[in-house]
Amino acid sequence: MLTRFLSSRRFLAAYSCCLTVVLCLTVFYGFAAVERRATFDEITVHRINVVEPDGTIRLILSNKANAPGVYIRNKQYPHPTRQVAGLLFFDDQGTEDGGLVYGLSVDKAGRVTGSNVHLSFDKYMQDQIFTVDAGQEGKSTYSTLTMQDRGDYSIQEALEASARISKLPEDQRAAEWKKFAATHPGDHTRVVLGRASDGGSVLRLKDMEGRDRIVLRVAPDGTPALQMLDAEGKVVGEMPQAAGRPR
Repeated sequence: MLTRFLSSRRFLAAYSCCLTVVLCLTVFYGFAAVERRATFDEITVHRINVVEPDGTIRLILSNKANAPGVYIRNKQYPHPTRQVAGLLFFDDQGTEDGGLVYGLSVDKAGRVTGSNVHLSFDKYMQDQIFTVDAGQEGKSTYSTLTMQDRGDYSIQEALEASARISKLPEDQRAAEWKKFAATHPGDHTRVVLGRASDGGSVLRLKDMEGRDRIVLRVAPDGTPALQMLDAEGKVVGEMPQAAGRPR
């Protein structure tokens, strides 16, 4: 009886129908699982983390309250002074290598005392080597492009030194940072181009020790000046010639 039922047309038709339904569901949910795409007209978030398939961080877009710490090889370290919103970039190893941040500075009464927009690009496993800054301090505005050298040491050493020195009494910190700089040389500003807070403009070209060697200025009143300096900071050539200075 069972054999006759299993071979009947009614059973075969039902069996075929079930297979068709199962196949359709498999195809539908299979494509849905592969695509997993969504379209939004508007989205409100506090922070977005973009990661590689293995979880390595590559980009963070964050508000001020959820600003991240410092990432080194995909491990996060505290960054107590990062109180800004913005966009941070990370290299293939999950180490921070630049970003765009912006914010305001306020006094104890909550009054705005300044503003700043900062774009930077970092040396591998080090701090920033190219920056663009613009903002306001009090009633003075500024905009500056800076290029820097960085020493041949890991930024992790600087982070560890910062954590250690921050626990010392305030009157001892400057001396400790001086000791750190003596054993970790190479951090020097090389080029500064910008609009000064007094309304003038300046270009400073520095040597490998961070000393001014060529300085080109335009004063707020429009007066131009070009100076060349030796390693001791002495002017060895200038245009126009300063009154009373020997040729």
